[in-house]
Amino acid sequence: MKVSLINTADSGGGAAVACKRLLNALRNKVQVNMLVQYKNSIHQAVISILKTRVDFIIAKLNFLRERISFIAFYEKNKTVRFAFSTANVGIDVSKNRVIAQSDILHFHWINQGFLSLSNLQKLFDLNKPIVFTLHDMWVFTGGCHYAGKCNHFMQQCGNCKFLTRPYGDDISKKGWLLKQQLFARNSNITFVACSHWMAQQARKSSLLQNFNIQSIPNPIDTTLYKPLNKTEIRKKWGLTADAKIILFGAANINDKRKGVAYLIEALEILKKQYPNQRLDVVLFGKNKGFDITQIPFSTISFQIITAEQELVEIYNLASVFVLPSLEDNLPNMVMEALACGIPVVAFNQGGIPEMIDHQQNGYVAQYQSSDDFAQGIHWVLHNKGSNLQKNARKKVIDTYSEEIIAKQYIALYQSVLK
Repeated sequence: MKVSLINTADSGGGAAVACKRLLNALRNKVQVNMLVQYKNSIHQAVISILKTRVDFIIAKLNFLRERISFIAFYEKNKTVRFAFSTANVGIDVSKNRVIAQSDILHFHWINQGFLSLSNLQKLFDLNKPIVFTLHDMWVFTGGCHYAGKCNHFMQQCGNCKFLTRPYGDDISKKGWLLKQQLFARNSNITFVACSHWMAQQARKSSLLQNFNIQSIPNPIDTTLYKPLNKTEIRKKWGLTADAKIILFGAANINDKRKGVAYLIEALEILKKQYPNQRLDVVLFGKNKGFDITQIPFSTISFQIITAEQELVEIYNLASVFVLPSLEDNLPNMVMEALACGIPVVAFNQGGIPEMIDHQQNGYVAQYQSSDDFAQGIHWVLHNKGSNLQKNARKKVIDTYSEEIIAKQYIALYQSVLK
């Protein structure tokens, strides 16, 4: 069995991280590689389609062609700049040697100029079994990655809220129709949702309602992401051993979808309700333009952490990890924190309730309630006698460990080859 995992890159974004972790989980069990446009690691099983300087130039131009046309003519404002992908530009990889040798093509996140919808059709035309993991909602919408409160994807897209001039036949309608044609011509596709929530959304969509949709979460290496000696780690990073540390991270802290405004409100509530309580906040991720003085507690801000061992150490600094996301599938950061034995506070949305068992390994706050989010942080910080840390680690080992997820995917691959 030869499987090719296909993703835009091998780093930079949750899907890339999840895809590469699946690659590692499957190695030594099946013949597997990861075909990408941009390779940023030295992983031998990751193969880039870009071989020459000209290839890199073409890839960059494809990215710009897709993004600039959307920015110039369609985007509602800067906040939605990367929230919608037209997939009208890409590279034909149907004759790639890796593709030719594969028994199964397993697609992940293929946007930003990597594969267009017409490129996907050429790959589907090879008549190989297809597995398509849904890291967000893009596959079954007219172009948005998360639909929010919009339910147009259940019937037919159009009048898209992400566009400056939404109307019935806008580009979201055109994108939806192209996907309808694509899926109507190809029935040998199994869709995999990373969370039960995403599977439910996919089953509601008119595009995928007749397909086989399964739910298999992303894996994580629990030998890497694990509890460390908190006293030693805090000393190494210059923090006091007894501090109550609130940790928040995001690829882009300013992304509205990540809900940092609700975190600031929650921290202000804690400051008002418990004026004598000392809390420290640690941030990590791209924070250009973010004013940390908005946070009413002592704050340390790191940029994007690329070394995984450093990331593990940063998680282990925390007393609690917080993620006030407004839309999320199965966040890697929640899984990483739990694996390190760090309780998590997050809103009741997306796949979050599948990861956090309320008041067992964290706190699931009422959606968009800064008051309840603050209550959750306070509750976690003052439950010293509980088994929050132990339960957090156990949840990941029992549900998301590499061995468990690899078995589920291998069983799926075997079923599509019959």
